[in-house]
Amino acid sequence: MIRRASMDDAAALAALGERTFRETFEAHNRAEDMDAYVQRTYAEAMQRLEIADPGLVTLVVEEEGELLAFALVRMTLPNVELTRFYVDRRRHGQGVAQSLMKAVIDTARSSGARRLWLGVWEHNARAIAFYVKCGFRDCGSHPFLLGNDLQTDREMEMLLQ
Repeated sequence: MIRRASMDDAAALAALGERTFRETFEAHNRAEDMDAYVQRTYAEAMQRLEIADPGLVTLVVEEEGELLAFALVRMTLPNVELTRFYVDRRRHGQGVAQSLMKAVIDTARSSGARRLWLGVWEHNARAIAFYVKCGFRDCGSHPFLLGNDLQTDREMEMLLQ
């Protein structure tokens, strides 16, 4: 089931966010940069703030009471940003990501957005391939600060109208 996150999800969302982020990037980054980033980004208190923020939509995929995936969408019309998109590694290849992406696109479209965009680490080939498969195209780059490490994200977009 895909639904909007509630305050009751904050602790589980924080744990899933940190775990999936570390699984994805830990092998390629310094421990101190990873620690600094996840402590700031995936703290339970931060999840509560984001869930309560009317300008953000947090979508979660839940099965039998367990969160399997999540997406964070920043509703800054007309250009909606997909800020985070993570799926539990155990659920890769099972259609979870495709279902969640459809919900993200539907959320953006129903808000009247003209463009859905995201940033993805330039070295994350698997994610880039997934986004291209979903209909996104590369449209540039922007800096991304992971702890103290300045990295480059590819900027990708999908035109909705």
